[in-house]
Amino acid sequence: MEAIRIRTDQAESGMVVASDIYSSSNQLIITQGTILDERMITRLRFYNIYGLVISHQEPITEVPKDESYIEALRSTVEFKKFNRTYVDTIGNVEGSFQDVINGDKPFNIDQLLADTDRILHEGRNGAHVMEMLHGIRDYDDITYVHSLNVSLICSIFANWIKLSPEETRILTLSGLLHDIGKMLVPREIITKDGRLTPEEFEIIKSHTIRGYQALKDQPIDVRVKHAALMHHERCDGTGYPNGFKSHQIENFSKIIAIADVYDAMTSNRRYRKAICPFDVVENFERDGFLKYDPKYLMIFLERIVQSYIHNIVRLNDGSEGEVVMINKLTLSKPVVRVGSRFVDLSKERKLYIDSII
Repeated sequence: MEAIRIRTDQAESGMVVASDIYSSSNQLIITQGTILDERMITRLRFYNIYGLVISHQEPITEVPKDESYIEALRSTVEFKKFNRTYVDTIGNVEGSFQDVINGDKPFNIDQLLADTDRILHEGRNGAHVMEMLHGIRDYDDITYVHSLNVSLICSIFANWIKLSPEETRILTLSGLLHDIGKMLVPREIITKDGRLTPEEFEIIKSHTIRGYQALKDQPIDVRVKHAALMHHERCDGTGYPNGFKSHQIENFSKIIAIADVYDAMTSNRRYRKAICPFDVVENFERDGFLKYDPKYLMIFLERIVQSYIHNIVRLNDGSEGEVVMINKLTLSKPVVRVGSRFVDLSKERKLYIDSII
């Protein structure tokens, strides 16, 4: 059977892996002949695997699943108001990004942060804003949409770790501008449908340096500039562009790295549906404490899973229930009430949360 190489963001459930896949440290991630599912695709993205070889065949399509929880959320007055503010803000952010790239106007930091504040004020608290973002995941993978989400998550994160108002302001701005370098990467490469060449992969990875160069002469805190440069660095030295290790990575960049990965994986994209947040948390738990700073990652994971208590979820055996308790030692495997029984996923090893409904 013919094998073809694709980039990871083109991978779909049902595709068959044509050759073993290894991480940058030569760890076997997925074996030849494996049929991909969303959990495995999440693992590929977590390990920064940029491409893979698959057998050339049509993937096995999944039956669409109901999203009654999301539909109910989207029907509320609160969500509709949040959505209007969010959409209005996207246009403002796009214009501000263009000003930075083109140098057409002075860099208006106050306006950028006022835009994010407008959205944050539509939520009752950080957990409520996170819930709203979960319901607004239908935008395409556009740089300024992702950047806005990361900025909002960073602002909430700042409150969790009790940063000062000024530090919160800087971290929020850092999240907003972390991916600005992607606007300097040719759009035909970012949106290419066919396989990427090794040279094209390198061009995409260059967005970190391009972003830093776009910001380096701007009158902003140096941590904002470092965030553009370092948000793909990892504490174990496996990141890029410089392969920095933990002590070399600026703290705000470490925080943004976590928010960046979480938002990217839990957002809908043209090429895949949003990945279940509990799958993302599981990947962080399994492999994240080497790649990300534990003092930030632990707080983030604990707060994120708390925001999903009382959500209705579907398990991989098709049963549905309510998340009623978080297991502190295994955050991705909470207790779920299914009918009259309580299912502890930390003990029921064959069961896991397939989706939030």
